Amino acid sequence: MANSPEMRASDSDRDRVAAILREHTAQGRITMDEFNERLEQLYQSKTYGELAKLTSDLPDVDLRNRPAKTAKAIESKDGMHSGMKAAWGAWAMASGINWVIWLIVSISSDGGVYPWPLWVMGPWGVILLVSTIFGSNQPKRN
Repeated sequence: MANSPEMRASDSDRDRVAAILREHTAQGRITMDEFNERLEQLYQSKTYGELAKLTSDLPDVDLRNRPAKTAKAIESKDGMHSGMKAAWGAWAMASGINWVIWLIVSISSDGGVYPWPLWVMGPWGVILLVSTIFGSNQPKRN
């Protein structure tokens, strides 16, 4: 039986339309303000006709055949994926903070202070280096 515009819509019908609106927002067809307005109207909608009005000015979207992100899209120009770049960035930031703390303590004390930041940088850096060189350059997929 075909769904008539007066027939009441279910939560799953509203969720499907919300997914379509998100996809159109991601593709730049509607702005975030328009998306928020339509989403508010969506969850107040009761019938199929009201749901259809929300997407009537948008082309059809097949959510099952969306283009998948490839590993090439995730990789940066140097071939390192964003997760590994983030790990190196965290290592550099933590190392820099530790060296600044060590420097402040060294300047404010009378004698030389043992370079303890090496114990933070060393093992973590070795693990990252081995992962970068020998690890797969692809992010894990579930």
